[in-house]
Amino acid sequence: MSFRLVVSCADGLETLLRQELEQLGGVVEASNRGAVTLRGDLELAYRACLWSRVATRVLLPLFEVNGNTPEALYATARDYAWDFVFGVDRHFAVHATAGRGVKTHTQYVSLKLKDAICDYFREAVGERPDVQTHEPDAPFHVFVEAEKFTVSYDLSGGSLHRRAYRQVQTEAPLKESLAAAILMQAGWPGGFAALLDPMCGSGTFLIEAAMISADIAPGILRTYYGFFGWKEHDPQLWLRLQGEAQARKAAGLKKPMPLLVGFDASRTALNAALQNAHAAGVGALLTLEQRELWQMRPPEVLKDKKGLLVTNPPYGERLGEADSIRHLYRGLGHVAREQLPGWQAAVLCADITHADALGLQHRATERFYNGAIPVFVRHGDVIPAEPLLPIHFERSGAAIPEEGEAFANRLHKNLKAVLKEAAHEGVRCFRVYDADMPEFNLAVDVYEQWLHVQEYAPPKTVDPEKAMRRFKLALTVIREVFGLHRDKVFIKVRTRQAGKKQYEKQGAIGKFFEVREGRARLLVNLTDYLDTGLFLDHRPLRQRIFEEARGKHFLNLFAYTGVFSVQAALGGARSTVTVDLSPTYIAWARRNFALNGIGEDDHYFEQADCVTWLESCQENFDLIFIDPPTFSNSKRTEDVFDVQRDHVALIQQAMRCLNPKGTLYFSNNFRKFVLDSEALGQYLIEDISPDTIGFDFQRNPKIHRCWRISHPGA
Repeated sequence: MSFRLVVSCADGLETLLRQELEQLGGVVEASNRGAVTLRGDLELAYRACLWSRVATRVLLPLFEVNGNTPEALYATARDYAWDFVFGVDRHFAVHATAGRGVKTHTQYVSLKLKDAICDYFREAVGERPDVQTHEPDAPFHVFVEAEKFTVSYDLSGGSLHRRAYRQVQTEAPLKESLAAAILMQAGWPGGFAALLDPMCGSGTFLIEAAMISADIAPGILRTYYGFFGWKEHDPQLWLRLQGEAQARKAAGLKKPMPLLVGFDASRTALNAALQNAHAAGVGALLTLEQRELWQMRPPEVLKDKKGLLVTNPPYGERLGEADSIRHLYRGLGHVAREQLPGWQAAVLCADITHADALGLQHRATERFYNGAIPVFVRHGDVIPAEPLLPIHFERSGAAIPEEGEAFANRLHKNLKAVLKEAAHEGVRCFRVYDADMPEFNLAVDVYEQWLHVQEYAPPKTVDPEKAMRRFKLALTVIREVFGLHRDKVFIKVRTRQAGKKQYEKQGAIGKFFEVREGRARLLVNLTDYLDTGLFLDHRPLRQRIFEEARGKHFLNLFAYTGVFSVQAALGGARSTVTVDLSPTYIAWARRNFALNGIGEDDHYFEQADCVTWLESCQENFDLIFIDPPTFSNSKRTEDVFDVQRDHVALIQQAMRCLNPKGTLYFSNNFRKFVLDSEALGQYLIEDISPDTIGFDFQRNPKIHRCWRISHPGA
């Protein structure tokens, strides 16, 4: 007996669904948005329910109603011979959906069809069937179009994406049918040696990949289907198909399998993935490890073999700060290029700009819906990372005015010296010149391929026009010595500022550049703020924090853009807490974390007044860094902070939160600052300033002061 069937799917999966149904033996008549119409027998209908990995429902159309009112639906349904479909002793339910752009009350439509069915049976046999919404014996579906209703028997009995293996789910889980579709589009299992999901969550990609590889029917675990209460149901045929599926599963699990590896920063997520995998019968096929994204590595046994990187990174409210999402995708792309060159990738994205941030060699971009959320899937190849070459500049050869030659010679001499040291230490951001010559009162900093030039504002006694001519001359010399076009040279004027005025916004270009420091990738803004987001003089101290952080709880007060916290996390800190009063810099810190593939499960961000926060803190830390401003009178706090006056109380509060064997680093750049050693006499204090001054600040060793403070006996 041949039936006309309508098999629905998520928008965008129609081609895959059509291929599946044709492979199952169906004769496809039409493919529309979100559905494929075909003809086939009862066995095909059962196989579609049991074996389709991308279908949502398998519907058997019963009749159509021309009209657009629920009353028209009732009138036709009232005369339909329902007792040929199911018995009065069975429970039933009605589910209604509407086409795009159709405005209707679907619950009222469902109610009118329920009334029609009950009224038919009451007149035909003197009693009515009961309604049961959960796993009804006979589920019906109404599709509402502008001028038509289509009433169908729901053979699937509910969405087929529910495979019945999900015991535990994490936040915003990926639908199983969509995960399978993405894998199929990527060609899985094909010739891939492995599948790696670095943010595997509850394990959906891994489980679906295992089921595809082992030839396990996606519906094999389901104990309920809508056709169980249908009068045309053939139990013997269904048992035969189930037995066939079990036999194929047993044979598939004996075959050699690709490696299936999942990482996640969350132990809770990994436990959920393991429970779900065991429920699906594929737990033994998966390798799960707790790792941050930045710790992603291919399995050692693969050697030069290639695999498939597939993942669903956190997006939307899952990450919290919208701009962090794009940097998370950038971070994923960076890690993939370094660790998985030549692999193929399929990555789910909430926004097309996130897909572009991955930097993959493009294969295809698909648009789907994960539930009601529109998503993109970027398919591409992982391009090998370019080698990290030492910083290099070459003079342009342009003529320099005679009055600028002395400055050019000094700048060239400095550059030659610092480039040698930078190459030796692997440093990519450094200072080249810092007012070495009084008549050229400016600082020149290198941020990889960009220059940041700060003019120290001349005193009021200097003629402004003369000062401007001198500064323009300096810029001409700088561009010639570095051989850079003006679009890579960023200019600011620095005046003496009190407290946090040095952090205040200067412009609104919003252009961030990405630079490297050790293992870290960091965002700098060379246009909008007086400072760039990365204090170059603290580089050696950040390296010290990186080396000492492993296994420790780290606190970063007056954290600015969180760079110290990033280095601590990459150094293996168990946790970090980043505290700053500015929401702008807390958001910047979170972007830095995202860019480096560091999750927020064990890393916390507090937008708060550091003094107030510290006073109420009840946590203990192994490593603390404090770099307070000289003076702060922020509008967000009632109190005024003065580092000379308040540093004793600040350090004492911090030491209260420091573990007995912990270390506190206290730093500031107030030239007249004097640490009150007598008031802090109960602690071990060591001035380590010389050890925290890099090669590029040796000409200005007073750029900051730093002390190492610990408890006695530490």
